[in-house]
Amino acid sequence: MTATDEAALGKVPLRVTHPQRIPSRRYYDREFFELENEHVWPHVWQMAARLEEIPEVGDYVEYKILDKSVIVVRTKAGVKAFHNACRHRGVQLVMERGNCKGKGFICPFHGWRWNMDGENTFIYGRRIFDEANLEQAEINLAPCRVELWGGMAWINFDDTAASVKESFGPVTDRLDARNMENLKVEGWWSFELPTNWKLAMEAFMEGYHVMRTHPQLFQALTEDKIGYFGGDAEGKMPLKEASAEEYIDKTITQLGRLHTGMAGMVLATDIEIAERLRGEVVSEDMATVYSTFSRRMKEEIFAEGQAKGLPVPDLNVVDATMPAASVEYMFPHYFVLPYYAGMSAYRIRPLTPETCQFELWSLAFHPEDHERITAPIVMPHDSPDVPEIPRQDYGNLPRQQLGLHAKGFEYMRLSHQMEGMISNYQRLIDGFLARLDMAKLTKAQHAVNDGFNRPINDLGF
Repeated sequence: MTATDEAALGKVPLRVTHPQRIPSRRYYDREFFELENEHVWPHVWQMAARLEEIPEVGDYVEYKILDKSVIVVRTKAGVKAFHNACRHRGVQLVMERGNCKGKGFICPFHGWRWNMDGENTFIYGRRIFDEANLEQAEINLAPCRVELWGGMAWINFDDTAASVKESFGPVTDRLDARNMENLKVEGWWSFELPTNWKLAMEAFMEGYHVMRTHPQLFQALTEDKIGYFGGDAEGKMPLKEASAEEYIDKTITQLGRLHTGMAGMVLATDIEIAERLRGEVVSEDMATVYSTFSRRMKEEIFAEGQAKGLPVPDLNVVDATMPAASVEYMFPHYFVLPYYAGMSAYRIRPLTPETCQFELWSLAFHPEDHERITAPIVMPHDSPDVPEIPRQDYGNLPRQQLGLHAKGFEYMRLSHQMEGMISNYQRLIDGFLARLDMAKLTKAQHAVNDGFNRPINDLGF
């Protein structure tokens, strides 16, 4: 680290000075929240929309982040993005979503109009304005930088930032290998959590919490897989499978729990294939059972996808040549959980220092004529209709947010082996707050977008 970088980082309030200790006030301090709003969110790529939401020319959606609003629209020339404000008096032009083909964007206040390419086409009573105040370039909608990757439109308020793929790093290659851009929405849910946005992200950065938070998943794991997780709350270890039949029974049970509990991370078709493989895999060597059953599952999923004309990748090849982590992150607010051919996807956006918007998608390969889901199901975070696994997480997070205010609780104590992702994220935020060179921050993102259960990484500063 250079002396200049150290001096800049030294000015960051509540800085992470010990990588295994995260100051608790970073999750509720108003000044720290405002610094994030000023120095992080204006310089990072944000998932603004899935392209399925805007399949036709003229389709648009509104993306909101803090006090900013952006229009993402599909034009004849491709997807564009504009800052959502009339160039006359600043009124927001759109709310939510719609189609502007043939009519463009019309200000509801004084009737100024723009076409889908952001060009001003009409000013009511133009003669009453000084023409010098109506320069065409100044009255066209202000463009916002947008790039497409992974079946999504990403926006960035910083025109000097590296591209999406350059910023995210190798994770894009791992997800491209799984044809992520061709996945379609099976389900979409949205919740407001009484939780700081970073706290919500961090709940999914380690598997250490599974034993207590998700006991239904922990009980299905084998002794080999849990390793240093240790026993359950009573110190009992899960039983190791004694036969191929027992292993397959446990596996199918686990797939069913993930299908219903994770809102479709595991697809119903995956479970059907697993059921068909019952009895096919027989061996006294459990290592052979593990590897054979996994290989056959991937073969059948690939074959079934090919038969249906779907862009399902050859999962055995992908996992051998470009293996993905259990959870893959795209700093700062988006991550996916790849599992066989489907994925769950999450987007978390700050609302206030102690609240955030939390969205969950179930993604799968479907034909092009598959019915589009263009809006989330919105429900309270404590609704009994929330899928089981995130509902268990939502039970912890508000209590954690409150606990961070406790007298004497000054910082979190992280495991350097299991909870390093949290430290990596927080220290990268410090880099943005210190306004370090963007090339260094881009390289650091590669070390942060490193997957699930990762150790503390060297970010280069």
